[in-house]
Amino acid sequence: MYDELIRSGDLSLSRKSVLPGTGFFLPDALEDDLTEQRTEAALEGADAAVIADPDADGLACVALIREAYDDVRNVPEPDEIEGDATDAAGEPLEEPEPTPHGVALLPASPHDVEDALARVAEYGDNGIDIFVCDLAPDRYEYVEEELAAALEIADRLAWYDHHQWGDDVARAVREAGVDLVIGDSDEECSADVVARSLEYGFGPMYEELAAVTRDHDLWLREDPRSDDLADYAYWTDPGEYVEVVREYGVDLPEWVEEYIAERRVEKEALIDQAVGRAELREIGGYTVGITYGRCSQNEVAEAMRERGADASIIVKPAGSASIRGTDEFERCHEVAGKVNGGGHPKAAGCKPDIYDDMLDYANHWTTRGAVTKRVILDAFRDVVTEAAAEADDSAT
Repeated sequence: MYDELIRSGDLSLSRKSVLPGTGFFLPDALEDDLTEQRTEAALEGADAAVIADPDADGLACVALIREAYDDVRNVPEPDEIEGDATDAAGEPLEEPEPTPHGVALLPASPHDVEDALARVAEYGDNGIDIFVCDLAPDRYEYVEEELAAALEIADRLAWYDHHQWGDDVARAVREAGVDLVIGDSDEECSADVVARSLEYGFGPMYEELAAVTRDHDLWLREDPRSDDLADYAYWTDPGEYVEVVREYGVDLPEWVEEYIAERRVEKEALIDQAVGRAELREIGGYTVGITYGRCSQNEVAEAMRERGADASIIVKPAGSASIRGTDEFERCHEVAGKVNGGGHPKAAGCKPDIYDDMLDYANHWTTRGAVTKRVILDAFRDVVTEAAAEADDSAT
């Protein structure tokens, strides 16, 4: 395949909005090989490893743990940043950090946390400390074998999170020997959980980092700096983000602010594309907004809320979807749980298991996610129906 066919940097906004980024088209085997190499390099001689979601909350956890371990700082200079720290699709390249760290950063998603655990078990030194942050398995059996292998080499294994956990999953993880701490998803972000769980006296800068991270992660939006942190974490390399916030805290340096401002021009345009496609549906007394596009889901959900949506569904070109709720609808994690996902009552994500081959994806792009929309709306109807039945039963 010609590179220009999958490189999205030069596409018009209308096309970029409906197609996935370059990374989507790379074979899993190639990505796995690169991840193996990076993991092995990162873990060489490391005292600790942090498996974390590479968003602002997960990366704040890494910053806190590195501070607690007195890990070396490796702050990039503006002239070391050659253009964007992302590929043309706005996806982190996740290159190995140039300076070895005693606390290795291993980015992972909720769908591949077990792979990250297996790699630590394979490449980590005996006696290593392992932390898993801002990630939650839907089922214990998804991580059972890999967790056991990691525990074999670990001196300690701690798991800090704030998502919704099933009682049986949490119980099984704890019984396996993991120090699992789950925060209240309405009150804490994962960085809060790390800050109160580690036996370390964090200074005001780190307390502020956790607070401002919480402002965005819980969608409070009371501090404008939280949007800067979220955008910077999304656009730049995870290792760079961690070291910058360790040096500057939440008040990012001017060169980072300039970088964010430049990237936001396209971000706003892609938001406008997705909002322009939005539709409102009435389901069981709720108004549900639904749209499709490569975009920043929180801002799109907010736009649909302003149009009257009690809940919003944003389907992405890569096949996944974000579900956002409001005070009127707090069952997003239940909807996501029916379509291969999970999350919080007001914020969840999923990727329905409906893509068997590239023809399914081609249909997904040309129909702007029609099948995915239908599957998630059906899940929404099921959740609303079940909730109504529960209410009727409790009333009788």
